[in-house]
Amino acid sequence: STISVGHCFYFRGGAELLFDGVKKHQVTLPCQPEPWDIRNLLKWIKQNLLKERPELFMQGESVRPGILVLINDADWELMGELDYKLQDQDNVLFISTLHGG
Repeated sequence: STISVGHCFYFRGGAELLFDGVKKHQVTLPCQPEPWDIRNLLKWIKQNLLKERPELFMQGESVRPGILVLINDADWELMGELDYKLQDQDNVLFISTLHGG
């Protein structure tokens, strides 16, 4: 589709520290021929939003264990995880459940 879609991405529970402390990012993703899925979104976030220590956010092509992903307040495991196709105005929330001591 040639429509750019608007989204809000939220980082909580310490995850925001990897994004300059910014908890809410309003983003319009670039147009691409295929619909955006979470797999592509994570790559884009890593390249464009993530400021430091990507290993604390990503592991391989997914988020690392201990980061909870909610899509419009539903667990992404119910939505197809990496294969979920983003819809316009979707909210994606990343919550770190890992706490260093």
